[in-house]
Amino acid sequence: MQKKVGVVSLGCDKNLVDTEIMLGILKSEGFEITTLPEEADILIVNTCGFIKSAKQETINTILEFAQYKKNRRNLILIATGCFVQRYKKVLEKEFPEVDVFLGVSDYHYIVNAIKEALKGKKVMKITKPNHFTLDNIPRVRSTSASSAYVKISEGCNNNCSYCVIPKIKGKFKSRPMEAILKEVNELVEQGIKEIIFIGQDTTKYGEDLYGNYKLPLLLQKTAEIKDVGWIRILYCYPDSITDELIDVMANEEKICKYLDIPFQHCSDNILKKMNRSITRKDIEKLIKKLREKIPNITLRSTFIIGFPGETKEHFMELLDFLKENKLDRVGMFTYSREEGTAAAKMPFQVPERIKKIRLNKAMKLQKQISLEKNRQLVGRKFKVLVEGSTEKKGWYYGRSERDAPDIDGFIYFYSQNCSVGDFVMVNILHGLEYDLIGEMEDVYKSS
Repeated sequence: MQKKVGVVSLGCDKNLVDTEIMLGILKSEGFEITTLPEEADILIVNTCGFIKSAKQETINTILEFAQYKKNRRNLILIATGCFVQRYKKVLEKEFPEVDVFLGVSDYHYIVNAIKEALKGKKVMKITKPNHFTLDNIPRVRSTSASSAYVKISEGCNNNCSYCVIPKIKGKFKSRPMEAILKEVNELVEQGIKEIIFIGQDTTKYGEDLYGNYKLPLLLQKTAEIKDVGWIRILYCYPDSITDELIDVMANEEKICKYLDIPFQHCSDNILKKMNRSITRKDIEKLIKKLREKIPNITLRSTFIIGFPGETKEHFMELLDFLKENKLDRVGMFTYSREEGTAAAKMPFQVPERIKKIRLNKAMKLQKQISLEKNRQLVGRKFKVLVEGSTEKKGWYYGRSERDAPDIDGFIYFYSQNCSVGDFVMVNILHGLEYDLIGEMEDVYKSS
């Protein structure tokens, strides 16, 4: 009888790719995948250990899954990923319900670990991060039928003072270009329309393997693949966005005119404490250059509110920055004090109450900016990738190149004739705070 496996993936889309690789391994070995935990013989939690809220979600999920073991003695519970890698010294004591612990580079051991656990053995395999050994494993995708994430690098060398990623994931390591292009070809053959390149720091891609940045070349080669519809890049570190990259984005139709650049703050004082190698002047110069060279580019960024030493003046500077630069998309988070980071030891930690007040003010401002910018789009036409339909007959939703999956909004539109996975042209009729409403004009036809 086939063993059934249930999996939950927590945290970022990079984690999701690892989960899909695990599912691919398990499926190729004859395991059956189920979305119902109560049916599973084996439950896997791919954990996140980045910040306090993510860690709490991980703990809650492990404990929730452990409840299933009360009535099913033979159930195998497995914890994998970042939380496991980060807290390997205390796992067995804190989570006796878990049968198997696997680190961020130990997914290839999943089948052997299950076999050992079925014999009643406890398994802990948490080795030093060593990525991209699983390029020949077919993934079982869990995203929409039209989009897929492709990991091009792992780890990070930036050593921002608030971040634990280098400790969890190790040093920056690029994936060989031929392996990436092979995976893209396979995904396109499966009907994928949108390829989304991800990594801890995508703009430095190739530096370690080839001696210099190779993201522009990777984009060009990906664009040459016939049936690729869109190519999107996430997690672009600002100091490695080169003129060559900008030119490739500007000139290649298939590349979404969208950049996700985590600035994290704008105050030079705070940026220095964060160990970010950029100043406010550099940031604003980059924004200006991008908008001049790539008309209608959509810029997304994230900002940390309440970093140690952030004064009222620093926060007001951030509000002024948002008003002046009017970024299209903004994610904001209160600073999370993480053990093992330089920032955790810094003086003048900002009280949680102050962080939350500042966060609400900044989000309220950005909400107004987003509404203003969306209203300016009324009357424009966008190529939209159809992702689904609503309960209201004739109404669908999708994303334009301005919208990354899961983090940005949708375009809702009326149509009498379209299907999920189509590219369609939509005329925008109304702009809301985060979404747009329009009417489909035609199925998109490339020129």
